Amino acid sequence: MSVVPVAQRMTVEEYAERYPETSTGERTELIDGEVVVSHPRALHQDVSLEIAIALREWTRAAADRGYAVQAIDVRLGDHDAYCPDVLWYRPGRDLPPRDAWPFPIPDLAVEVRSPSTWRFDIGAKKTRYEQAGVAELWLVDTASEEIIVFRRSTPSADGFDVSLQDAAGDTLTSPLLPGFGLAVGHVFVAGRS
Repeated sequence: MSVVPVAQRMTVEEYAERYPETSTGERTELIDGEVVVSHPRALHQDVSLEIAIALREWTRAAADRGYAVQAIDVRLGDHDAYCPDVLWYRPGRDLPPRDAWPFPIPDLAVEVRSPSTWRFDIGAKKTRYEQAGVAELWLVDTASEEIIVFRRSTPSADGFDVSLQDAAGDTLTSPLLPGFGLAVGHVFVAGRS
């Protein structure tokens, strides 16, 4: 991971001009006006894919279950454009065309631990997601093989007022996703195979 220093904080518009999509495998995010570059590893990609597949299958199993997608940029303010590993939007959201940039703030954001970005995920990004109104955040810790859940107890809650830790043997559920269940141990076993 590297942080690209800038003389002054970069705006999301400046970031979009200077860091267009590339095919180098490099992933960038704008965090508090600074560009953060990371190179996801296989474990990170395997775990995020398992979660994305589970959410996508759940959304397609019945009508009105929203939209799940992997790793797209969302704007959280003038100096923040994040790329959550997995995103989910509730049914009825007015979403832009799929090639739009950036996408709106999701209802559920999932961040999977990478050695280079975890400090941002549990720090600045968690805080900014909460301030921006994200209903639920899953921080997937590949080191401890746990999923840390932060959510609002009601849609009108000021912030994340519920937190849970799910590990192997637990099933991850969410009030946002009626009928959804993800065996936490399966996510990490898949990442080891």
